[in-house]
Amino acid sequence: MAVDPYFCRMNDEMDDELFDFDGAAEDDQTDGASGYEHLRIAVDKGQAATRVDKFLTDKVANVTRNKVQQAIDNGQVKINGSNTKANYKIKPGDVITVVLEMEPRETEVLPEKLDLDIVHEDDHLLVVNKPAGMVVHPAYGNWTGTLVNGLVYHFSQLPEMPGNSGRPGLVHRIDKDTSGLLVIAKSEQAMTGLAKQFFDHSIERTYIALVWGEPQEDAGTIDAHVGRSARDRKVMDVFPEGDQGKNAVTHWKVLKRLRYVSLVQCNLETGRTHQIRAHMKYLGHPLFNDAVYGGDKIRKGTQFSKYKAFVNNCFKLLPRQALHAKSLGFSHPISQDFLQFTSNLPEDMQSVLERWENYVNFEG
Repeated sequence: MAVDPYFCRMNDEMDDELFDFDGAAEDDQTDGASGYEHLRIAVDKGQAATRVDKFLTDKVANVTRNKVQQAIDNGQVKINGSNTKANYKIKPGDVITVVLEMEPRETEVLPEKLDLDIVHEDDHLLVVNKPAGMVVHPAYGNWTGTLVNGLVYHFSQLPEMPGNSGRPGLVHRIDKDTSGLLVIAKSEQAMTGLAKQFFDHSIERTYIALVWGEPQEDAGTIDAHVGRSARDRKVMDVFPEGDQGKNAVTHWKVLKRLRYVSLVQCNLETGRTHQIRAHMKYLGHPLFNDAVYGGDKIRKGTQFSKYKAFVNNCFKLLPRQALHAKSLGFSHPISQDFLQFTSNLPEDMQSVLERWENYVNFEG
């Protein structure tokens, strides 16, 4: 694929939903040549005394305790510049540096015959309705069964972004347990054109979320930076002062108020990792059953056993964050015609929404 300077600049600056891919923290570095990942972690002031091997296993993505202990034994983990032992208990203010050998990266994706819900297809692109539970692209722990595995089975010679080998056709992504629409590029020209629209924030993306509680206002905009948490690299924090993270803007409005929960529409202006999930938690209304951001426990309502049983039943019916990428609008990169696609709420979200409506109506 021919690469011009403008395209390289997009590669550096475009939304995280394409180029972050649940990757490392912003201050982490990867030595691609030698196959090592370099991490620096400053221990939070409120951190309790914890064995360093357990601490790193909890905080570092895609690593086992055995791998951490081997790194410690090999002198690849240092505390305040000195070698350490696995049973050392970290203290607030400690600075931990880690050098971990990376897993061999799969760049040749295994084709798999998977059922794909294709909403639209032409010579240059297709739109897919991804089910909850499907990972978008192969990565550590998910080398098979991903959307990309299915794409390379059905479509040959899909283009790739520079620096994103192993992710053919992708110009954006959604989380594993988020359902909904994705556009896939089938040609280099389409990939360049779609990537530019994401870079320019001209893609129209509408998400539907079920959140805890009822926002005071009917609509609003959250304009607050989002970046990886210093405490846990798997979680995104919101930085309203803009001193950390990257610019993130979410426009939201309430579609339905159900006393204990609300159905909310979110429109993305940017596309940071976990943007809606982190922003709605920051607003005080985490997504229903979002275990990462505190939505997997009762956040609104009584503690009576009947209510607890009702909520737990809803959790079982919807064992994921209640988030669906409902619509997608963009200019066709070749014809320039504006295309708009919509999808229905998946059965699990619809079922839980109906139960909340019945519960509230029964209470009067």
